[in-house]
Amino acid sequence: MCRSALNKLRTVFLLFLFVGLLACRSHPRVVISTKSGGQLALQVEVADTPAKRSLGLQYRNELGEDQGMLFLFPSQGAQSFWMKNTPLPLDMIFIGSDLKIVGIIHQAVPFSTTSLTVPVPSQFVLEIKGGLSRRKGIEVGNPVRFENISLEGIED
Repeated sequence: MCRSALNKLRTVFLLFLFVGLLACRSHPRVVISTKSGGQLALQVEVADTPAKRSLGLQYRNELGEDQGMLFLFPSQGAQSFWMKNTPLPLDMIFIGSDLKIVGIIHQAVPFSTTSLTVPVPSQFVLEIKGGLSRRKGIEVGNPVRFENISLEGIED
């Protein structure tokens, strides 16, 4: 192969590598810091409209250890959830506007229509695979960081 063809191939390869790295960085993530100094990074779907918040993780049969759904609300308040049509047990992590965990519901029962909430106002709720919070040492007071998630224009 001639030198110019190799240079073109190298350029195309580097371009694809760069685009791939940008795509990886643009995925919304939630990073939770634990008291033991560990961090749990989760790739999340963002529920920032009434329709997305209403659907949530209903009808899902799988959720990876590193996946979740982040519910964004326009303001802090009492957030209430249920598990109707949700076949997976979930941990619900309630997060205040200061990005600290204010409450956790562990192992929410699949298909339950019981209202689930915590006694402290929150603005964000992260749903993850049931049991993961305890296994990873996630507790009330842990700080949370959002990556590639816009908090502007959250719909009521």
